Amino acid sequence: MPAYGRSTLADLLPSVGHHLGVDGYEADVLGLPAANRYVVLLVDGLGRQLLEAAADRAPWLAGHLGTTHLTSGVPATTATSLTSLGTGLPPGRHGVVGITSRVPTTGEVLNALTWESDLVPEAYQPHPTVFERAAAAGVRVTSVGLQRFARTGLTQAALRGPDFVPFPQEKDTQLRIDLLADAASRGQRTLVYAYERELDHTGHAKGCGSAAWGEQLARVDAMIARLRDALPSDVVLLVTGDHGMVDVPTDQRLVIEDEPELAAGVSVVTGEARFRHLYVDRDDPAAVARRWRSRLGAGAWVRTRDEAVDEGWFGPVSDEVLPRYGDVVAAPSGDWAFMTRTFPQEMELVGMHASLTAAEMVVPLVVATGR
Repeated sequence: MPAYGRSTLADLLPSVGHHLGVDGYEADVLGLPAANRYVVLLVDGLGRQLLEAAADRAPWLAGHLGTTHLTSGVPATTATSLTSLGTGLPPGRHGVVGITSRVPTTGEVLNALTWESDLVPEAYQPHPTVFERAAAAGVRVTSVGLQRFARTGLTQAALRGPDFVPFPQEKDTQLRIDLLADAASRGQRTLVYAYERELDHTGHAKGCGSAAWGEQLARVDAMIARLRDALPSDVVLLVTGDHGMVDVPTDQRLVIEDEPELAAGVSVVTGEARFRHLYVDRDDPAAVARRWRSRLGAGAWVRTRDEAVDEGWFGPVSDEVLPRYGDVVAAPSGDWAFMTRTFPQEMELVGMHASLTAAEMVVPLVVATGR
C-alpha cells in the first residue's frame, strides 16, 4: 500500500513547497535539498523497476538514481497520479479516482484524460493545487508544456495555477530545454513543472519490453541530461514518474462480458484493464466480490469499496469522493488484464498499468543539483 504522507507522489510538491516557504507545508518528508528554485519533470510511464532493468539505455538517470523512491496512489494511472502530484493530496481526497469512473450525481462515465463532459473541473476537484498555493505565496510558478494541454479539463482539475509557457511540438527538444531553463532562472523563488509523455505512449503501443521502448527511454535520458546542463547551478532538478508498466500477453486477457461469473450483477464497468471499478446497482457488492474471487483466486486483489477504503488503498476518503469508487474494485496481481467491450480501444494495448504491483506503483525520485 502507498505510504500516504511519507513517500508518495502526493508528498513531492508539498516537500518542495516547504523549502519555498509556502504556508501549510510544514515539513519536507522526502529530505530534498534546500533551494529557492526547483524544476519538477514527470515522465509518464517511468517506473523504477523499468528504469533499473534498462539502466544501460538511461545512463544519466540510472547514475542519479538513489535509494529514495516514491509510489503512485491507487490506481497507478496518469489521471490519478497527476492530480495527486498537483494537489498534494491522496486520491481519496482529490477525487480523480481513475482514467474513467462513474459520476455519482449524474451517472455519466467521466474520462478524466479527455474530459468530454460538462462537469466543471474546478468543482469536481475543488481543492487548491500546490501551484496555486505557491503562486499566492509569491513563488514564480511556471508550467512548460504542449499548447494543447494548456487548459484541458485534467489540467484545470489537477495542475491549475502556473503561468503556462507553450511549445508547439515535442520533437523540438532544444526549444523545450531553453524554455525550461529560462523559466527556472526567473524570480527569487521558482517552481517549474514539465511533463514528458512519449515513453508511456511507446509502452502502450509496443510494450515496455520492446526495443522501441528502450530507444525512447534513451531519448528521454539524453534530453534530461541536456536539461540539467542547461539549468542554472542553483536549481534542483527533480525527475519522477506517474506509474510503471507491465506487458500483458494476449492469452492473459479476460473479457468480462465473456465470463459469466465476472459479469453477473455488474451494472457499469469503468477504470482500466489493470484496475476495474465495478458499479453494482441491483445486486449485493459482497456477492459480486465473492464471484470475482472465486473465478480469479490469487490472480487478483478483489475488494468491496468499504474493504479497500479500510485497507488504505486510497488514503483518507471524503464523503463526496467515496461513491465515485466502484462498489467493487479489482486489480490483477499477475500479468493479467480484465478487458471490457465498453472500452474496445484497450484491446490494442500491449503495455498496461494501474494495479497494485511494485512494477506499476513504484516510481523513481531522481534528485540532481547543479553543484
